[in-house]
Amino acid sequence: MSKLQQRLMRELQQNRNIKIVKTAEWCIPIRTVEVMYEPVRRSTMDVLMTMLLISIQEADFESTLELSELLLVDPLFIEDLVSLMVRVNLMKKEDNYYRLTEKGQLQLEQGIFEEELEIEKTTLYFSPCHQSFLTIDADNREEYDDLPELYRYIDKKAEQQEQFEESQVIAALQEENEEEVGNSQKVITKIVQTEAQQINDSPCLEFVLYDKEQDILFVRVWNTFLNRWDHYLEQQLTDKEQLTWREQYLS
Repeated sequence: MSKLQQRLMRELQQNRNIKIVKTAEWCIPIRTVEVMYEPVRRSTMDVLMTMLLISIQEADFESTLELSELLLVDPLFIEDLVSLMVRVNLMKKEDNYYRLTEKGQLQLEQGIFEEELEIEKTTLYFSPCHQSFLTIDADNREEYDDLPELYRYIDKKAEQQEQFEESQVIAALQEENEEEVGNSQKVITKIVQTEAQQINDSPCLEFVLYDKEQDILFVRVWNTFLNRWDHYLEQQLTDKEQLTWREQYLS
């Protein structure tokens, strides 16, 4: 921790007008949450799929061969596409004819194709101090043998929280699954289960700084869990302690 603190102090004091008037170390609690969820692969509906659904909407077809002859596409290709459409419930066989389902009608109108994927499981990390899930920097995490005291503004009720709003969990999962492949995107549609597990403490480094040129006091907080400066905690401390700092260090 001391090496990290020294590096940050050198970085902060590159500006000659900045003076460090206080340093502190403390921990924030991080709750581990196991989540099971249902994703879908969402993409722009291609031309052939659109033509296939429109054809079934407007006329009666008993076989994939009839669709193949109409669309002038290889029968095996049409058969595979129809099998996919039936599997994802965009169409079905009814009275021996292919019909669009309500879901198929909706996706045709929107021009969007959604394919349901298998249920997935992942681990999220909830910070009661931020009242939100944080994205871990796994490549740069360090282990600490001796942890400092807890952050002085911990909300005890939030610390014990074990239930989370589904919208909050989905937003955190979506942030982890932002990658796009071609014109498709993985979208989280439903949370199957959340299970709050252990709480681990993660260190933060606090620096109260005085800018001689502007005659102001401000704080920087390095969050080792995020491996970056934490603007949320900085603002929280500024709101709560700015007057106290001035009385202590500028009186």
